[in-house]
Amino acid sequence: MAGSGSDNRSSSGLTEQAAREASGWGMAGAAVVVGATGVGLLAVGSVSDTVAAIAVGALLAMAGAGLACGLTPVSPGQARVILLFGRYTGTIRADGLHWVNPFATRLSISTRIRNHETATAKVNDADGNPIEIAAVVVWQVQDTAKASFGVDNLTGFVATQAETAVRHVATSHPYDAHREGQMSLRDNAALADVELSAEIANRVQAAGVQIIETRITRLSYAPEIAQAMLRRQQASAVVAARQRIVDGAVGMVESALYRLCADGVVDLDEERKAAMVSNLLVVLCSEHATQPVVNTGTLYQ
Repeated sequence: MAGSGSDNRSSSGLTEQAAREASGWGMAGAAVVVGATGVGLLAVGSVSDTVAAIAVGALLAMAGAGLACGLTPVSPGQARVILLFGRYTGTIRADGLHWVNPFATRLSISTRIRNHETATAKVNDADGNPIEIAAVVVWQVQDTAKASFGVDNLTGFVATQAETAVRHVATSHPYDAHREGQMSLRDNAALADVELSAEIANRVQAAGVQIIETRITRLSYAPEIAQAMLRRQQASAVVAARQRIVDGAVGMVESALYRLCADGVVDLDEERKAAMVSNLLVVLCSEHATQPVVNTGTLYQ
């Protein structure tokens, strides 16, 4: 069946294949020899007024020029996509001088690693809070056929898909985690980068683009709520610090009571223990220096 065996099309479109080409230097030498021979015959025919020599010389000169037209230089970091009468026939990736069919169209495409930094986008996170986010995407053309014919504007396509993916990831997770084990953009930046890379790679697969690395470069609350969120973070930090202080103070009190009873230093009843616990907690948890009070009477007066 026509186009079923040798055609390089698949259900997803064109895929890259190696182009048929010859050594450029050998063909350049052949073009020089053929062209020089043709010019020589033209000169001889013109002098001797020989029609046959002129005709052969003209044909050889045109043949030499035609061979020269097939010479195709390829620079490092570049590839040449070959089209013959509108049909994709292959890609040349190796740098150097190559020769292809003189009637072929040769499109140049960069295979270098490229960066794209998305514009700072203002979106709502999973909790509905407005945040500002931006990312840098490192990408490279992997399939030159898809990159050339799969999309209209390759760089514009990558930029649009990257920004769309950044917005989607930002709306899928909260900026801050509010419960243990919850993924957040701020606390799980590495996981967010991995998720972002996977989503962009899936979006640009049709364009033959490989995503090498993706990193979030900017992440913050929007200016209109930044001050309120800063106070909230500060409050959370104060609560966590006080919790740690209280836990440590309770442990120290327990240790003190245990040592006093175990060593038989003093015999404390329940009321004296309660008073001692109260005093120790005040001393250990207070943010200011405590003022000692000397009791000259008994514990109960």
